[in-house]
This record gives sequence, structure tokens and C-alpha cells, in this order.
Amino acid sequence: MARNSLRGVALVGLLGLAGTAWGQAYQIEDIEIEGLERITAGTALSYLPVQVGDTFDDSRSPEVIRELFRTGFFDDVEIARRGDILVVIVSERPAINEINFSGNRDIPDEGLREALNSAGLRSGRVFNRTMLDRIESELRQQYFARGRYNVQIDVEIVELPRNRVDVEIDIAEGPVAKIRQVNVVGNEAFTDRELTRRFESGVPRWWAFFSRRDDYSREKLSGDLEQLRSHYLDSGFLEFDVDSTQVTLTPDRRDLFITINVDEGERYRTTGVDLAGEFVVPREELEGLIEVDVDAPFSRSQITRSAELISERLTREGFAFANVNPVPEVDEETREVQITFFIDPGPRVYVRNIRITGNRNTEEQVYRRELRQMESSWYNGTLIERSRVRIQRLPFVQRVNVETERVPGTDDEVDVNISVTEQQSGALSVGAGFSQNQGLLLTASLSQDNFLGTGNRFSTEISNSRVNQIFRLSVTNPHFTPAGASRGFSIFYRKVDAEEANISRFSSDRYGFDVTYGIPLSEFDRIQVRPGYENIEIQTIDATAGRVGTPDEINDELDAFGRSANLYKLATNYVHDTRDSTTFASEGRRHRLGMELTVPGSDREFYKLTYSGQELFPLSDRTTFSISAGLAYGDGYGGDELPFYERLFAGGIRSVRGYEDNRLGDLRPLRNGNPATRDSNDDPFGGRFRTTVSAELFFPLPFAADNRAVRMSSFIDAGNVFDEISDFDAGELRASAGVALTWFSPVGPLSFSVAEPFNNDPDDDIQRFQFLLGASF
Repeated sequence: MARNSLRGVALVGLLGLAGTAWGQAYQIEDIEIEGLERITAGTALSYLPVQVGDTFDDSRSPEVIRELFRTGFFDDVEIARRGDILVVIVSERPAINEINFSGNRDIPDEGLREALNSAGLRSGRVFNRTMLDRIESELRQQYFARGRYNVQIDVEIVELPRNRVDVEIDIAEGPVAKIRQVNVVGNEAFTDRELTRRFESGVPRWWAFFSRRDDYSREKLSGDLEQLRSHYLDSGFLEFDVDSTQVTLTPDRRDLFITINVDEGERYRTTGVDLAGEFVVPREELEGLIEVDVDAPFSRSQITRSAELISERLTREGFAFANVNPVPEVDEETREVQITFFIDPGPRVYVRNIRITGNRNTEEQVYRRELRQMESSWYNGTLIERSRVRIQRLPFVQRVNVETERVPGTDDEVDVNISVTEQQSGALSVGAGFSQNQGLLLTASLSQDNFLGTGNRFSTEISNSRVNQIFRLSVTNPHFTPAGASRGFSIFYRKVDAEEANISRFSSDRYGFDVTYGIPLSEFDRIQVRPGYENIEIQTIDATAGRVGTPDEINDELDAFGRSANLYKLATNYVHDTRDSTTFASEGRRHRLGMELTVPGSDREFYKLTYSGQELFPLSDRTTFSISAGLAYGDGYGGDELPFYERLFAGGIRSVRGYEDNRLGDLRPLRNGNPATRDSNDDPFGGRFRTTVSAELFFPLPFAADNRAVRMSSFIDAGNVFDEISDFDAGELRASAGVALTWFSPVGPLSFSVAEPFNNDPDDDIQRFQFLLGASF
């Protein structure tokens, strides 16, 4: 009110100065703008339709006022005159200082601000009362798209000094509308169930207790419609179309029904496939890449996949920007389609420079030695992707992004930019944990996977539990030679109380060292050779009135071979590994064949043969099915036998879950009235042959799907140990089924499992819930 009064007084004064000449035309000597606070005079003058020197009379005032209002900066504009000076008096609209949100959970503040920004509403902008409706409308659309039709939005304007305002937005999101039914109308070739069973929108399956499938989302429905379209186009319905989609809400806005109206059209067959264009790769080889079934229903996915395979093949020859265009020739009368793939390879492209950025703690050559694409050579998309995966697999790399850009002024050169995000590569920790089998774990460790930025690995560990006391020091150079051979050294000491590990009653002290060489055979194959020395000394337990002593089998063996042994070992491993990650792998395979033996001249002469394999099948972005198996066999040679402290065991969270650690064994009487895998004290004695198999479905943790450090699984495990291969009996395998969770926490891997054994013997030791915290040995 005071501002308006002052403005009126000023206006009267100006009119008084102008006198009777106000209504007459005059030449503008100067222009003054009064009332500006944030907007500069130069900005305001730039919007005026008049300038100094123009002739002005009151007939032009509406034009000036209109143009200034059109800027949206002002609440009020008045025109006055002081002599030959044009005076413009304005009242600025306030500026938005901050936009604050409260009550929002489904959409974070950043998402809401981005939505308002797209509508031109953000901090620093001029505030207009008409914006309130726009703010509410935009936010409602965001929530409607997520199925929250009962959202309540309250906008409050808080006035601040210096002509500013805060916009306070309080949101009551309300529940997500639940889908009660999805109907498809117009379908004749397929049932509703066939069409909607892969939808992300719909009624949850009866067994999916944590499913959010019935939460409506516009984005989810759009994806489902595209999936529906793909299903028809892959089944020969070339003219398929979605006519309309209706989403009907119940009066309380809590439930909705989705109706999808479709026009299937006629089914077409693919009757032939041909290639045309320029063949820089032999035609016969390209024809072998076509995965289109002839004399079968038309399939868009087969055509797309074939074009991708041809493009990938051309990139391996340097044609980075090849264009493979599949063109269908449609005969509507016979409903037949002839597909021709037109190939335009374009110029052969060379890689000029490969730039690596983000390596703040690592020498550049550590990353460059992982590259398979070389500078000044042909562009090869396969080698570039393999380079990315190899860098991603480094333990000190969190994320890798690869971009290819054309070199300006040329059409046959590109630069490859590799951006690396590094993560902590070393840790110094002193801590404690608890294992169901090993009890209290006290650990101290120092590890560095990227020692001084060289990519070398260094680690030392000291740990103590009721089962193990361990000291280990190791150093590894993963690129000891330019060809990628590795070399590592390790010294160790380990004391094991076998009685506490659920096996026979004795303890052992081991110390030794080894040297490991890794030799790459191919991109995915590697051989490891590890010569080493180990000394072992066995301590027995005397039988007392309250304690069972070491069994006769072990005492007899110690009498024959002595309580200590010097073992000169040689181990070799062949590894084939195509997994995309060394932690939570989602695709690929890993197979390992191993042999460990003590060379002639050792106090005990024996060998072990092992095999482990895993096949991973990605089912979706975060869901993977895995099949894994393991075999192991050991025996003596040269008249010796496999020592009791090297025998094989099974059971526990690392092999067959649901059974106690190391407690499995063939319980049939096989030797002297006792099972061969049990000693005379009826404690597990292990066997010479072990077999395990597991099928597992990995999936994200419900309610925390974005947490990549946690993964759940459902599994079926089976396995057992036998004294000899000839004793193997599939009916004696022990099995279990259950769920598991693994979390790579800051203190180390944490594993939990709940399993229900089946096909078990009444004498088996069952342990349905198992866990391992703090450390893993």
C-alpha cells in the first residue's frame, strides 16, 4: 500500500512538471526507468519499442506498456513525462529463491525439480501467481504417470526480503493404483494369457509375495505395449497395430483396469533372403551370419539380429560406420515377404588416438596393457568392447565408459576416449567377525590391489579363530612380461584344529612358500604353474576319561610315516574364463582343471585332481541362472596313499548348503564294519572322491534392486564324498534347496543361506540356517 501511495505522489509530481504539455507530442531527449531492483536498466530499455530521438505522444503509451508486460518481468507499468524525458515507472515481479519439497518419497527432489525445469519453473526465474496452476499440473502429471492418482499437492508462497519468494510444495503422494485386470481385445491368434504373461504390468502371480507387478506406471505400460508389438511382429503379423489403450479408474482412484485394443492383420511368411551392395567381406561368410528362417513366419527380431551380426563382422574389418539396411519386399496377395540386406560398408576407419582419462592414482600403462584395440590400426568394435571388459575386471576400477568420436575433417579416422572411474584399491583393517563353523574371527590385514599405481597386488593377513590361525604374505605382478604373464610370491603359516572343524581329532601346523606363474594362452584361457614347499607337523590328542583321543587310523598312519613331513609341491591349473565380472558375474562361463602333486623325494607322495565349472545364463538385466559343478579326486602313488590331512570333505555353506560343514560322507558300511568316510570315533574322515553340483537363480534383493553390492538367489545343491570313485552311488548324493544372500560389505563378504535338505539320511548332521560373517577362508 505504501509503495502505491509513493508511486501516486511521484506520478502527480511528474505530471505537474509536465504541465499542459503532457498530451502534446515531443521528441524524447532521454528515457528513465524507475522501480528496478534486480533487472538492469539496459535489459529493460532493450524491450522498449521507442528510443531517444523518437517523437512520442500519449497514443504510444499503450504500446510501451504492452511490450513491457509481455516480458513477464513486471506486475505494473506506468508512463510519465518530465520535460522532454520519458519516464517509465515499473513494479517488478518477485524472483524465485528456492523451490522446496516435502512429503515426497516415490519421486526424489531431483526428479521433481527436473520436471519443473522442463516447464520453465526453477530458482532464479521470475515468479508469477499464474505459475501455481502450472506447478500443480506438472507435478500431478509426474505422479499420475506412476499410478498415484490420489496425490494431493499444496503450494505455499513465502515472501522474502529484496523482492524474492520461496516456493514450498507439500505433497501427500497417496497409494499407487493397483491393476486388477489387463484385457486384450481383438486378438484371435493368441490368448490373453499368452500375450500378457511377460508383461511387467498385471496381476501378480500367486507365489510372488513381493511383486509390484500390479503397481501401475505409464512407462511400464509403454514397455508392455512394445513387447506386445514385438511378439506379433516376430510371429509373422507384419501389419499388427495397437488401435487404442484405455486405462479405467474406479471411483476411489485406487484400482484400475487396462484394455488394449489390437488389430492383428494377416500373418506373413518369409520366403527368401538375399544380400546386395558392396561385399568387403566374402559373401558366403556374410550369408552364414543371417539367422532368418525361410518358409517360416516373418520375424522382426531375426532380421534385426542378422543385421547386427553383419554390422559387427564389418566393424572387425575396420568399417566402423557400415550401414546394413534390411528391406522387405511384401506381396500382400500371397502374404509373402522377401528380405534383402543392402550393405553399404562406407570407408574403412582407423583409430588415430586412444585417450584414457580418470586415472588419478594409476599409471596409464597399467590400463594400456589391457587394450586389445591398438592405435593406427583398423577400428574393431569387438576388440574395443573386449578392452572395456578387461579394464572393468581390474579390481581397482569401478566403472568404464568408452566413446568413439570422428576426427574433424576426415571420414576415415576416429578417436577412442576411455573414461575410467577408479575405486579404493587398498585397505588396512583390524576387525572381528563370527562364523557359524569357525566361531570368533579376529583379523588384521593390509591389501593393495594397485600398489603405488603399478597394478601390482600386495597383501598380508593375520587371522585367528578356533579352527584356523593364519599368517600369509603375498606379492603378485599380473604383467610380469609384456605378453601378460604373471608372477607371484607367497609365504604362509597355518595352524588347523581339525576337531573344531567337525572332522577327525588332531591338529596340524603348516608353513611354507610358493611361486606362481600365470601364462595366457588366449584372451580367455590361462595356465598357472605353482611350485612350492610345505612343512607339516601333526599333533594328536590323548584319550582321557572326559575326552575322545585321536582315532586309530590316524595313529597307525603316523607310526608308519612319521608326525612331520616335508612336501615339495607342484600345482598346475588351466582356467577358461569368459565372465563379465569377477564378483557378481551375470554372463559367461568359468572352467578350471587343476592338478596338485608332491614330487618324488617328498616325505609323502600323493596327487589331487580337481575340476570346477560354472555356466551363467542371463535371463534379464539383473536376473541370471547358473549351473555349477565340481569334481575332485586324490590318491597316493609310488606305494604311498593319500594322507589323512589331505582327504576331501563336503557340506556347509561353501559346498552343499543345509548340512554341517565337512560332515557329509557315504554312511554305508564299507570297511571293517565302519563307513570308509568315517573314522573309528565315528567322526568325518573324508574321502578320496568328491562331487558337487548346484543350480542357482540370482536376482536383486527385493525393495533394494538398485543396490549392486547385494544379491539374492534360490538354489538346489547336491553332493557327497566317497572313499573311492568305485563307491560312487547317485542315490547317496545329499541335496538341499533354499535361498541365499551375499553382501559385499565394507568389512568383507557376508553370506547367509536357509536350506531345507532332502534325500538325506537320518544320521546326517543338518544345519538349515548357515552364515559367514567378517571374513572368508
